[in-house]
Amino acid sequence: MKEQTEKKEFYFREGCFITELYNTTHDPACSVAQARVLPGTTTRWHSLDGIIERYLILEGQGEVEIGDTPPQSVKTGDTTVIPAGVRQRIRNTGKEDLLFLAVCTPRFAEDKYTDLEQ
Repeated sequence: MKEQTEKKEFYFREGCFITELYNTTHDPACSVAQARVLPGTTTRWHSLDGIIERYLILEGQGEVEIGDTPPQSVKTGDTTVIPAGVRQRIRNTGKEDLLFLAVCTPRFAEDKYTDLEQ
């Protein structure tokens, strides 16, 4: 089934801009979003209940923090896997936007998002 929907970028409370590329109840196994983090910005600590997330870095550079591990540098071409329920955040350490795909299995649902800085 091909879905024709207009894709618009929006600001998400996590601290980044999101474009939902693929997220439908007709395919609960997976979702794909493009995330954009501005230079010098760090997203909020958060976790996704029951959802494994992968960051596929398209452009830019940054540092990703997962759980209690030290920050890891990421750049164009890198992939990071975040286990379900583990806290995470990413910081743009470059001078240009940090752009990456967020691939979630099962698909992202906002009720599974927990802001850990409240």
